[in-house]
Amino acid sequence: MKGLTRLAISAAMVSTLAACNSSSSDDSSISLPPVPPERSAELRVIHAVSDAPAVDIRLAGTDVVQGLDYAESSEKFTLIAANYAVEVRAILPGGERATVIGPATVGLTSQTDHKVFAVGSAADGTIEPLIIADSKTSLASGNIRLQVVHASSAAPDVDIHVTAPGDALSAPIATLGFKDHTAPIDVPAGDYQVRITLPGEDTVVFDSGPLDLAAGTDLVVAAINNRFAGDSPVSLLAVTPDGNFFDVMDANSKAAVRVVHGVSDAPAVDVLVNDEIRLVEDLAFPDFTDYLNVDPAEYNVKVAANADNSIVAIDADLDLAAGVFYSVLALGSLGEEEITPLVLLDQPRRVATEAKVRIIHGSFLAPEVDIYVTETADISEAEPAFSEVPFLAETGYVSLAAGSYVVSVTVAGTKDVAIGPVTLDLEANTIYTAIARDGEGLTADFGLILMDDFVQQD
Repeated sequence: MKGLTRLAISAAMVSTLAACNSSSSDDSSISLPPVPPERSAELRVIHAVSDAPAVDIRLAGTDVVQGLDYAESSEKFTLIAANYAVEVRAILPGGERATVIGPATVGLTSQTDHKVFAVGSAADGTIEPLIIADSKTSLASGNIRLQVVHASSAAPDVDIHVTAPGDALSAPIATLGFKDHTAPIDVPAGDYQVRITLPGEDTVVFDSGPLDLAAGTDLVVAAINNRFAGDSPVSLLAVTPDGNFFDVMDANSKAAVRVVHGVSDAPAVDVLVNDEIRLVEDLAFPDFTDYLNVDPAEYNVKVAANADNSIVAIDADLDLAAGVFYSVLALGSLGEEEITPLVLLDQPRRVATEAKVRIIHGSFLAPEVDIYVTETADISEAEPAFSEVPFLAETGYVSLAAGSYVVSVTVAGTKDVAIGPVTLDLEANTIYTAIARDGEGLTADFGLILMDDFVQQD
């Protein structure tokens, strides 16, 4: 058996969803002449449609932002106060664009801060602009400024409570329905806690935990549909005056983990956590679990034979972060004593305009492979979509238009099909994960472990 190892995160997972962000690196700004202060207006655009793809934003017929994704803000634009045509265009698979907002005329008033939120649902066809305009005023020394926006299409009316950390709930600062917002609120700098409840109730559905807000902090805080692991229906997106942004997750957010048994010559296994908790029991090849919520922490994880837990195939440490979805795959060969844990970060947010497909090379016996995604089973003249993919590698999430596709996996550099051809009927607003696997006992034919929307959803 393998000795103690430390779980290595796949190279494809270079960032977590919960990391602080800045304005989209793909932003493309128009070149504007200096604007006289007395005639200036400010504009930011915030993407708050959870099932919409990344978008481009056109202002007066010119692309000013490219590739703005969900839960991101554009930079701040300082413009001459006037009427402008604003258009939001969704980026579809293949690079095509489809207008989802506008062109709509937005009147920018001098000495005013304008925030344009794209809100609603792409699947329901309810995307619309929510324009919030506030006069620019100075922030007194020692104060902070907060403005709260209800931009979550999936959440009902809510009460917003802002207190000192740990204080009992008191009267809410506001009761907000979808698309409602508060005025900017100036309060002394310090430590605060934001909690959200249903109107008139004490049950907290979102808890920010303690927030240390330094003097001069100026934030627009939007409640948006939650894309993190945990039970809260919302998370908070905080945006600064310059368009920098960061996430505030529910303080009770969990880590979500699912386990895949991909070792074809190994018996059913149990997954033991810290030698005390049996997280998974009697998992057989090629099965996998649902997502299991656990507290974020560092754990020792052992994969042991179900029949005898003293027989340990994997003994590893795994650091699970709050709000993150993980797939943990046991891959390799028991007979060859080469069982490898592969940890992948999952992205379960579905997009109404596309299917997201991810393919993982989990076959111990197969060499490097080429993966073809074609219209028919004939790959004789086709080029592989992914070339020379090694064991334990993955494609990442690939956006495809809805339709039928044929997937064929060949030995790299050849047209010799090892897996497939498999016809996939892909629908939009879905996620599909396929793991290339060995045959039962390392002797049967190669196959696929199909996950996510390939299988029945509860």
